[in-house]
Amino acid sequence: MDRHSLRWRLDGQVALVTGASAGIGRATVAELLGLGATVLACARDIDTLEAAAAEWREDHPEGEVHVLACDVAEAVGRERLFDWIDGLGLGLSILVNNVGANQRRATMDYDEAEWRAIFETNVFATFEICRSAYPLLREHASSAIVNVGSVSGATHVRTGSPYGMSKAAMHQLTRNLAVEWAPEGVRVNAVLPWYIRTRRTSSVLADADYLEDVLDRTPMSRIGEPEEVAAAIAFLCLPASGYITAQCLAVDGGFLNYGF
Repeated sequence: MDRHSLRWRLDGQVALVTGASAGIGRATVAELLGLGATVLACARDIDTLEAAAAEWREDHPEGEVHVLACDVAEAVGRERLFDWIDGLGLGLSILVNNVGANQRRATMDYDEAEWRAIFETNVFATFEICRSAYPLLREHASSAIVNVGSVSGATHVRTGSPYGMSKAAMHQLTRNLAVEWAPEGVRVNAVLPWYIRTRRTSSVLADADYLEDVLDRTPMSRIGEPEEVAAAIAFLCLPASGYITAQCLAVDGGFLNYGF
């Protein structure tokens, strides 16, 4: 393979994807496998994860994927995850923090447990996973973290204030880590999706009036697909993007130019 082609491949790279069993995470695992990476995929539900793994292995018989069921929102789950990674002995050069949670409420309708749970998953778990992955990532001359943020962290949308705050915090974490860890060769970026066609968004987008509002505020006038976000994530992991760090890339059909 020539030098140009290698810039657009991930052969020899080992990637961890959280929240991997559905939606953006599932599409990201498939994208990374297609580019030659070995993928470590984790999610909470073992049945959904095993079903996804069977699909990945059928579609990418030449690829290598390992799966683990764990809840990374809990400290014990994160400890189990990194014990497993150490046991595999493959190292780690790519981290995709995709796991996320939300409950849509008016601000005054959240109880403390609900909004704290959103922060625990979206902010604190991402922070701790990055810290746990850092010793492995810094062993490589060039490694990458991609955090899956949201346009909710960049402008007002109707997803609830705790979710927006948590994603804004993730975006700032991305910038801080990118600067702090650049000397060790660790690039850190984020993608900011707008509405993507996933299980999580299906119920709200089933409301015809709400869907009309969403499309009216989206210049491309359509809902995004998980594979489109996965492609952006993969690009930020490639050697071809080796001079890109501390960026928050909107994958939004132009939405952020309008607001909601």
